[in-house]
Amino acid sequence: MSKFLDRVKGGELLVSDGATGTYLQEHGLPPGGCPEEFNWSHPNVVQGMAAEYFAAGSDLVLTNSFGGSRYRLKEYGLGDRVVELNRLAADHARTVAPVEGFVLGSIGPTGVLLEPNGPATEEEMFSAFCEQVKGLSEGGVDGFCIETMFDLAEMNLAIRAVKDRTSLPVVATMVFDKGPKGYFTMMGLRPGRVAEELAGVGADVIGSNCGLAIGHMVEIVTAMRAASVLPILTHVNAGIPEIKKTAIVYPDSPEFMAEEMVNIIEAGANIVGGCCGTSPEYIRAFARRYKS
Repeated sequence: MSKFLDRVKGGELLVSDGATGTYLQEHGLPPGGCPEEFNWSHPNVVQGMAAEYFAAGSDLVLTNSFGGSRYRLKEYGLGDRVVELNRLAADHARTVAPVEGFVLGSIGPTGVLLEPNGPATEEEMFSAFCEQVKGLSEGGVDGFCIETMFDLAEMNLAIRAVKDRTSLPVVATMVFDKGPKGYFTMMGLRPGRVAEELAGVGADVIGSNCGLAIGHMVEIVTAMRAASVLPILTHVNAGIPEIKKTAIVYPDSPEFMAEEMVNIIEAGANIVGGCCGTSPEYIRAFARRYKS
């Protein structure tokens, strides 16, 4: 068992990091720019991001590789640099990680649908995930966080790529929306069913991220905990974004989220962190509240 899983399964509450995109946009990433390209062109910014999150109290950080698949990088003319950019993403975080800090390789959705709903075959998508896994592994990650997925079939391929090519642990999180009949993925699966399915395909840690404010995320974690004994990670947005004078504003403050996070933990979460709109300031508030 990895040291990461040892600590989680030993009952310790871990604090993860906050948003990557929000940080990079505040440090020079232009609108519509490629975050993963910053691994090559702005290494100091990417290293600085990981260093700031660790300094704020993160026990683990995610690599700047969320959109690092060949499908997404191809949109920027970088489809032939998958292994390189993912390796750099992992290396930058590893370089600044403290001795007890963990680095998880972030793998997000490819942005394309599998057949018959879209053009991608299972073989093609599996191969694309294997490329990402190769680069992140070479960069020295301690595990993987396959995040913000909405299609369980795509998630399964990503988990299989990690398990086939490494012996490292996998965190698997999906996105849920709230409808008249409760919470569902875009493909129509409830949180409890997702928890069971993820455990069945080899996820070591399960959870949810993005899309919902913290009050709603409590219900997601509660449902997943009722369906599984696996550790649960949740990364929560700083509220639902609003447009104010052409700027995107997230309404939930670090102090508010830190106070409300107790409900997430009581619902059964083992790892807590931030998603869109959060920053090192939020992680600092979480760490002060739950690690002091």
